[in-house]
Amino acid sequence: MNDNWDNISEAMWRNIASQIGASAKNWSFVETTDYKLITKLLTDAQENANVFAITGDAGSGKSKSFDLYIQDHKNAYLLSCAEYWNRKEFLVQLLTAMGVDYTGYTVAEMMNEIVKKLKSSENPLIILDEADKLPDTVLYFFITLYNRLEDHCGIILCATDHLSKRIQKGIKLNRKGYKEINSRIGRKFIELRGVNATDVAQICMANGVDDTKEIKRIFNECDGDLRRVKRSIHAYKNRKVNEQD
Repeated sequence: MNDNWDNISEAMWRNIASQIGASAKNWSFVETTDYKLITKLLTDAQENANVFAITGDAGSGKSKSFDLYIQDHKNAYLLSCAEYWNRKEFLVQLLTAMGVDYTGYTVAEMMNEIVKKLKSSENPLIILDEADKLPDTVLYFFITLYNRLEDHCGIILCATDHLSKRIQKGIKLNRKGYKEINSRIGRKFIELRGVNATDVAQICMANGVDDTKEIKRIFNECDGDLRRVKRSIHAYKNRKVNEQD
C-alpha cells in the first residue's frame, strides 16, 4: 500500500500467491465436455435449490470444475471430503468455507448456525466433492441438510462410482439412511461422459502441442485421465527443449 516493494521478500510473495491460488506455472484451461455438464448441473442446483449426485472417474476434471465455479459464483461452498472427518470436522469445514466463526459451538449449534446462514443467503449451494470418502455417520448429515434446507439451498454430491455402488449395496442390505439418501438425490446418479479425443486435442493445442500424431498418442495413452494428459504434455515439451539444446 505504501509502494515499498523492496521491503517485501520473495518468501512473502510466495506465501500470498499460495493463499490466493496464484501460480507461476502456465497451464491453459479448456472447457471439456464434462466441465460443461458439471457447470450446467451446478447452475441448475444453485438457481433452483436442486439436489444432484454426480459420478465420474478420477482425473475427469471434477474438482477443477468445482474450483472454477465457486470462484465466479457467490454463496457457493465447496468441501473436499476426507476419510478422517467426523461429524464435528465436517461442520467445521463447512462453517470455515462459509466464513462463519464457530468458536465454542457444539455440534448442534454448528448445524443450526449453518442452516440459519444458508436460509438467509441468496441461492446458496453446497458442493460435497469426494463424498464417497465420508463415513456413514457423516454422510447422514446430507439427509439433515436436505431436510432443513429443502427449497432453500442446492446440494451437489460428487464422487467416483464407488458412491453409487455403496448406496445401492446399502439399500439391498437395508442399512440405515441409505434409502433416504437415494430418495433425496432423485434415485439417480448422473454419470460424467469421460474424456474424449476432442477434449484431449483442445487441451494439447491450448498448451503448445499441435503435432497431430503426438496428440493422438497422448489420447491413446491417457486412459481417460486428465492428469495423465497434463503429464504427457509436460514430457513432450521437455523433449522438444532437449532436442533444441
